[in-house]
Amino acid sequence: METKRQQRISKLIQKDLSELLQRELSDLVHGCMVTVTKVNVTPDLSLARVFLSIFGVQDKKARVDAFNHRSREIRGLLGAKLRHQLRVIPELQFREDDSLDYIERIDNLLKNG
Repeated sequence: METKRQQRISKLIQKDLSELLQRELSDLVHGCMVTVTKVNVTPDLSLARVFLSIFGVQDKKARVDAFNHRSREIRGLLGAKLRHQLRVIPELQFREDDSLDYIERIDNLLKNG
């Protein structure tokens, strides 16, 4: 169960990271649509797991790996935006959010079943 503080920090990171993806990290999202669907912050606020929903690209895992490869740069950009709101910016760990694929697979099974 997340505390109120964890929830607020998660929402703050999600909002600002989404803006960064649109404005400053367009080279990472080139040719596809990337959405930050959820951010989970650990209780000690040292790690943020960022779930990305990716459309328009075949190899989603490679795109997530690209985000993880540049996580230090992304964390620096995020730190510049949040420097007056958070003392320490958590490490970022990007993961693919496959919940929409799961929903689509269940929907297809129900239609064809």
